[in-house]
Amino acid sequence: MDIARAAATLFVRQGLRNTRAEDIAQAAGIAPRTFYRYFASKEEAVAPLYAAGARLWIEAVRQAPASLTIPEALRHAVDQTLSPGAGVSASSWEWARTLIHLADTSPALRKVWAEVCQAAEEELAPILAARLAAAANGTAADPASSADPASPADPASPAVSAASPDNVAVTVPLVITPHLRFAAAVACAAVRVAVESWSTTASPHTGPGGPAGLTLRSLAALGDFAWGGSA
Repeated sequence: MDIARAAATLFVRQGLRNTRAEDIAQAAGIAPRTFYRYFASKEEAVAPLYAAGARLWIEAVRQAPASLTIPEALRHAVDQTLSPGAGVSASSWEWARTLIHLADTSPALRKVWAEVCQAAEEELAPILAARLAAAANGTAADPASSADPASPADPASPAVSAASPDNVAVTVPLVITPHLRFAAAVACAAVRVAVESWSTTASPHTGPGGPAGLTLRSLAALGDFAWGGSA
């Protein structure tokens, strides 16, 4: 992460083209060979920062109150991580604006951004599955149970513990259906398109034109989308 912050600082101050991997290594106080031990290119160096931002939002979905439906949990996560006063300073938002916009100008950096976004979808799907399973059984989803998607037929699949009407503990496996994967992709796309669109403007990070406002508008446009699928 220290290397990632050094890379981001140089990218923002002097541009991607004018920054070499050796410059990043020097700014981070390490040898170039140490830089290449962690990253294959200068563009990959900011991947941890991209991932940290995505992880904040995903964790907010995971930790949302169990009483919330999936659309409500997604909006809750937006309020917790993308809205004004959510713990991210104005200067950090400007850094984010520059780094995300740079991905539009560099194919190599766009690839890094795309890989982080895809990984976020894969992390979110089991979280949505855990919330659905918990809601169906009237229990709170165990955040730890949704850490790793697995096949429903696998005995080691993630599961949610619930109580039967006779108060006998039962375990309901988390089923990561294609529809749930699609739902996770839709939710992540709402955030991705919002921050990408915002990064191309001079709009402040607050208000209807900011990341939170744009994301909420996209989620609202989904209307009666079946987050849990027909099942």
